[in-house]
Amino acid sequence: MEVMEERKSAISVRNVCINYKSLKAASIKQSLFSFRKVKQEVFQAVRNVSFEVPEGQILGITGKNGSGKSTMLRAIAGIFSADSGEIDLHGHSISLLAIGVGFKNELSGRENIILSGMLLGFSKEEIMEKMPEIIEFAGIGNFIDMPVRTYSSGMHSKLAFSISAILETEIMLVDEVLSVGDQKFRKKSYRKMKELISSRDRTVVIVSHNMSTLEDLCDQLIWMHDGEIVMYDKPEIVLPIYKDFMR
Repeated sequence: MEVMEERKSAISVRNVCINYKSLKAASIKQSLFSFRKVKQEVFQAVRNVSFEVPEGQILGITGKNGSGKSTMLRAIAGIFSADSGEIDLHGHSISLLAIGVGFKNELSGRENIILSGMLLGFSKEEIMEKMPEIIEFAGIGNFIDMPVRTYSSGMHSKLAFSISAILETEIMLVDEVLSVGDQKFRKKSYRKMKELISSRDRTVVIVSHNMSTLEDLCDQLIWMHDGEIVMYDKPEIVLPIYKDFMR
């Protein structure tokens, strides 16, 4: 009898809490004209969250706005630090697809491709080899040599997706990028995403509100609410209950 090989963990999230500190307008004014220490309000964006993602699995994370899902994704990417708990990527290379993350606005698209690639751990030679393919897939024409600050959100998402799709890392984190851009590019990026995650060596975490995307692409689904995990199971089990809740 053949025994199925158990996959190793690509991402381990253990008891993670992430807090935001904020000052009310009145408190800011008070702090400017007083030497007294102003009390900061603490908002717990992620509360004691734990989960494991095996190598090659596609995990979806959904929940209403403000549920903590994008904060959790950015913590996995290393942009945010957990106030407590632990995130372990087990030595895997990682990339984040999200609007407004990772580009230097004064640099051109071409320069940002090089910078992003080097931050992902690729050599300049490897990036230059893939450069024509990235530029062709992005399809933003002469804007590739213009500063990223001149880009629309759609152009930004096209370039961000193209870099992460062509410069393949072992873990891909995707934050609603597939829902941005013109219809033609959305279809092209969706096909490319399906092609990328068909490789069982690649681990993907997708944050999305799009039910069909989550149902079609994901092996497992986490529903977050008020910073906590409500359910963690197969999409066909989680989504009907989540849809009822959202109604």
